[in-house]
Amino acid sequence: MNGAVGGTRRRLRTALVMFFTLGLLFAMTGTALAKKRGHKPKKPSITPHTAVTKGSGYLALGDSVTFGYQEQQVVPAPNYGDASSFIAYPELLGKELHLTVANAACAGETSSSLIDATAQSNGCENSPNGGPAYRTMFPLHVSYSGSQLAYAVSYLKKHKNVRLVSLMIGANDFFVCQVTTQDKCSSLAEQTGVIGTVEKNVATILTAIRKQAKYNGQIVIVNYYALNYADQTVAGQSVLLNSSIDNAARPFHVETADGFGEFQAGAAHSGGIPCVAGLVTQLTNAPTPCGIHPSYSGQSLLAQAVANAIRIG
Repeated sequence: MNGAVGGTRRRLRTALVMFFTLGLLFAMTGTALAKKRGHKPKKPSITPHTAVTKGSGYLALGDSVTFGYQEQQVVPAPNYGDASSFIAYPELLGKELHLTVANAACAGETSSSLIDATAQSNGCENSPNGGPAYRTMFPLHVSYSGSQLAYAVSYLKKHKNVRLVSLMIGANDFFVCQVTTQDKCSSLAEQTGVIGTVEKNVATILTAIRKQAKYNGQIVIVNYYALNYADQTVAGQSVLLNSSIDNAARPFHVETADGFGEFQAGAAHSGGIPCVAGLVTQLTNAPTPCGIHPSYSGQSLLAQAVANAIRIG
């Protein structure tokens, strides 16, 4: 990655860390939410969809976590020119269950840009600071023009063997708010506005999948992990984001992959800190010892969370 893109990624990482460490959003609910071991919404009472079986298709939608992005300070250095070198939970799950995987995720995707490629992203199609866009510089796992959602609808219409769709989106919406507001998105009004946008967009995405694509198979919402489970504010913010997304998705007959809980359990013997547990990327020659994206071990936990949520035949 060249210097310009590297600088953009460092700024994006800084924005992410700021979001998860700010003592901001919803002080009246954050402490109570953080006391939970993970948000596990009640599963809807529906007729079971077709089970995932060997050889069936899996469409993964999302941002940098789903893509498998790693910071440039990781050793060995990531090869951004080869998307297949990034192994994330969709690839791990696909290998384990012998699935055909189409990973359409893009690093920096927001819930808005997933729907409309011209909308503000956090480094996928465009950047808030005018920096380079990942998608114009480097390949994705699958090639498509237009939005990720348009690709998803088209793919599902053409591939009737798909029995699993996963969605992990929403965190970048807050990162954009961080870098585009003078107060770094510290006001309650700004934060509730972001939550409202994410909820609306998640409903739009799932409506398109269910109605436009006429997809009746399993859909899994993958919950975000926290970077510090020992800090109730940090953990509470992650739970709140996950809860908002889960609530918006519930009417569409989805399951929830408890990525939050898997990371929490994995970091339990490391002071509740995924960095210490080796669940996020380890960095060299960087201001911090760890990045914010899952390591191979962290991605394995997310794959396990998805496997736990789905019906396997």
